[in-house]
Amino acid sequence: MQVKAKVGVFGIGLAAYWPQFPGLRERLSGYQKELERRLAEMAQVVSAELVDTAEAARAAGSLFRREEVDLVFCYVGTYATSSQVLPAVQQAGAPVVVLNLQPTAALDYERTDTGEWLANCSVCCVPEISNAFVRAGIDFQVVSGMLFGDEAAWGEISAWCRAAAVVRALRRARIGFLGHTYPGMLDMYSDFTMVHAQLGAHVEVLEMCDLARRVREAGPGEVERKLEEARAVFEIDSSVVEEELAWAAQVACGLDRLVADFSLDGLAYYYRGLDGNEYERLGAGMILGNSLLTARGIPASGEGDLKNCVAMMMMDRLGAGGSYTEFYAMDFREGFLLMGHDGPGHIAISDRRPILRGLGLYHGKRGWGVSVEFNVRTGPVTILGLTQTRDGKLKMIAAEGESLAGPILRIGNTNSRLRFALPPAEFVNRWCAEGPTHHCALGVGHKLGELRKVARLAGLSLAEVGLPG
Repeated sequence: MQVKAKVGVFGIGLAAYWPQFPGLRERLSGYQKELERRLAEMAQVVSAELVDTAEAARAAGSLFRREEVDLVFCYVGTYATSSQVLPAVQQAGAPVVVLNLQPTAALDYERTDTGEWLANCSVCCVPEISNAFVRAGIDFQVVSGMLFGDEAAWGEISAWCRAAAVVRALRRARIGFLGHTYPGMLDMYSDFTMVHAQLGAHVEVLEMCDLARRVREAGPGEVERKLEEARAVFEIDSSVVEEELAWAAQVACGLDRLVADFSLDGLAYYYRGLDGNEYERLGAGMILGNSLLTARGIPASGEGDLKNCVAMMMMDRLGAGGSYTEFYAMDFREGFLLMGHDGPGHIAISDRRPILRGLGLYHGKRGWGVSVEFNVRTGPVTILGLTQTRDGKLKMIAAEGESLAGPILRIGNTNSRLRFALPPAEFVNRWCAEGPTHHCALGVGHKLGELRKVARLAGLSLAEVGLPG
């Protein structure tokens, strides 16, 4: 499910230089080809080659718009006027990153002539370009460093490509909404139009009938293959009743068909049912299938939490996982928070083989059956929440921490010990001050740097919690 961003690249130079300094244009084009070669490892590259006039800039922008690029990289090889940069970005209609990448670490001051200086003066016009962008109301970022051997600069460029890939995935996503939101949880009620308008994602409203029919259509061979998959992936606890495992496998087959038939990239779902009827049994049998879907990049968010499905997708597309999570308890003795959830988890980021445990009841929900239990692997982690402000704007909330080893609750839920930079009580106070929703997405690795870029490219605000001071 990983999607690469499509990035537009254009280099800049001044046409007046070419007859004055033979070979300069070819040298700069060679540098640009090397830059594009490295970028092609990170993204789909649309090259407008070397732009040296305002007319060529407009043509470059038209190319980028036709190709629907997610991000534009302006490679500054030498001096160029801002008038031959601004049109490209205006026409493209995409965010821009200016690459101020000098090919050498330092000039040989005693031997450098004007032509050699011009082949290295990438920094010369970056302030001028920045001024033009500011006055034109164009959001931009500058990455300065060296073209060769500068892993810090290239790390930034790679992070921008990954962030652009997340936004591209969101803008093309089809998220299923099956059933309804858990009644009474006001934080999770979502405006579908808001998701379309602010993220570009499509919300496909589904009926339980859509799932029920596909579950019924799953044949014995299909169900047996799903059972084999479950036994290969999970440790099956002795509390699991074989009949309930078989039902969960059949529902999982139906979910696979639902995802395929509606071309879904994510799923927010919940349904209560009544008195053990078909829909109650369906709602109770979805944990296995949705955990397997989440692990393969199709985030499944329980309780009908559409916003958290988006947060899970963001984390997954950053390669961090993104497991359905809430606050469980504060441990004041060892200074950590216990966080997890019943229902599906991102089993691909488990620290060990996840457990399928049989539950006689689902707390606060109807039905019974198999549930998933694991904790996220130890090491650096990030939590990401997506909430809605009073004025209807989507807002990201994130924090970096660490997943700790140690005992967890054996109640058929995912749960992990997470320690943040602040003590548990202060962290919770700070988190709640940002107006979060009940849930968040838990992923592995420290991802704040990339989430800042995602927020900027998506036009969302980001609140960072957990930093001292």
